[in-house]
Amino acid sequence: MKMRKRKHEAGFTLIELIIVITLIAAVMAIVAGKVIQNKRQAEYKLAKTQMTTLSASIDQYESDVGTLPDSLQQLVTASGEGWLGPYAKKEELQDPWHHPIEYRKPGADDRPYSLTSLGVDGKPGGDGVDRDLVAP
Repeated sequence: MKMRKRKHEAGFTLIELIIVITLIAAVMAIVAGKVIQNKRQAEYKLAKTQMTTLSASIDQYESDVGTLPDSLQQLVTASGEGWLGPYAKKEELQDPWHHPIEYRKPGADDRPYSLTSLGVDGKPGGDGVDRDLVAP
């Protein structure tokens, strides 16, 4: 029986496969980082819009009842004469990161009230998407 010598077969070596897998992983890591960054920026913009809407709900409550609410919960459940609500849904009292929106009466800078979201990190202060949002 005569053995034939194999000719060099085409294919990938282990090193070539490792290099390709490493490159794919690097590209995926970069893309995932950008997606997460864009998601956080979108949530931050959503929080801004939500704060504006909640501020309008407080103004509507004041117009109907004659006074500002003592807490945001009063926008959801009936309170006082003239109440024509609900003015907001319970979920709208939290920012997109599921932190409660802070309501202060009176607000800063001689305003009648203020709303504050602590941003992505949920801590006072911060930069970028971690920066606090204050309305009105």
